[in-house]
Amino acid sequence: MALTQNCILNNREINHKIRRIAYQIYETNVNQKEVILAGIQSNGYVLAEKIKKQLEDISEIKVLLCAVKINKKKPTEQISTSIAAEDYAGKSLILIDDVLHSGTTLIYGVKHFLDSPLAQFKTAVLVNRNHKKYPVKADFKGISLSTSLNEHIDVIFEKDNSKVVLI
Repeated sequence: MALTQNCILNNREINHKIRRIAYQIYETNVNQKEVILAGIQSNGYVLAEKIKKQLEDISEIKVLLCAVKINKKKPTEQISTSIAAEDYAGKSLILIDDVLHSGTTLIYGVKHFLDSPLAQFKTAVLVNRNHKKYPVKADFKGISLSTSLNEHIDVIFEKDNSKVVLI
């Protein structure tokens, strides 16, 4: 039996959602000189890059990207970041992933950053699936979907043909 795909968001809609998230981040950080966008590798980091570009287009805030490496199958293993903790200490940080499903990846990412004093800590996702096992929420989200546990959301980032599909 072949898997069927339903397109949830097309390239134009994804770009619109990213721009809206960027505006929300800007409004929340209007008094900050710098924000850290910490993208969970790999798609979370791609999303962070896209949000960074939009933020730089609409604001004067300095945006620093941080890659967050988490083993999504074993999130209790060591988490690493591309910048040192002292580089984000005392600053506003937004942890970004493409899809919030059970909340496991995001909650362990949050836990990692709690060891540093931050001015503000928020989360952003492109798709919120509403199947959380943990008390974690997306402060900024592109779209919320109520899906069955058997369905899978796939975010595909391509140059001019990005899409979100339900499988």
